[in-house]
This record gives sequence, C-alpha cells and structure tokens, in this order.
Amino acid sequence: MFTEIDDETSGPLVTFTYEGREIRTRAGRSVTAALLAAGETATRETPVGGKPRGPYCLMGVCFDCLLVIDGEANQQGCMTVVRDGMRVERQRGAAQITPGDGA
Repeated sequence: MFTEIDDETSGPLVTFTYEGREIRTRAGRSVTAALLAAGETATRETPVGGKPRGPYCLMGVCFDCLLVIDGEANQQGCMTVVRDGMRVERQRGAAQITPGDGA
C-alpha cells in the first residue's frame, strides 16, 4: 500500500519510501514537503528522551528536519529534492559527526 499525493502541480510522479511505507508525490518537491503532505509530522527524535520532532523553518536553518536518506544520516529533508526510489527513515538520537565533516 502507498500514499499518493496528487495536487494541482504538474510534473511526473515519483515514489519513495519512508519507514518502509511507499509515498508517491510530484517530482521537484522537497522530501520534507512530501512527508508533510503525506501526513507525516515527525522526522526525527531528540537525543534525550526520544521525543518526536517535526520540521520547523523549512529553509535549512533549524535542522529539525534531519533524516536518514539512502542510508546517510544528518540529511536536511527540506533541502533535499525527492527522487524516485529514495529510501527515507526517521533520524533517531543525536546527529553523528564524523571527521571531515568540517567540525
């Protein structure tokens, strides 16, 4: 079963998965916009307490939309354009910083 998001926007449909659930949306949307349109309001969990967090600014400033995209953590869903076949998962816990990340 999948969720299809159809609106007045023209363009081809793409399908991606979020937490194993298929979501179909218009190409060109951000991952976060597609998730919100599909009724998903939480994209990550806090490091302390595991509380759900949802997107806030939707312009790449607040980092509340962090997701695991195609196996890579710390991806900003609001700044990532959805692609056909993309695998998206909720980010759980603290962002992982690895050497070379500019930290």
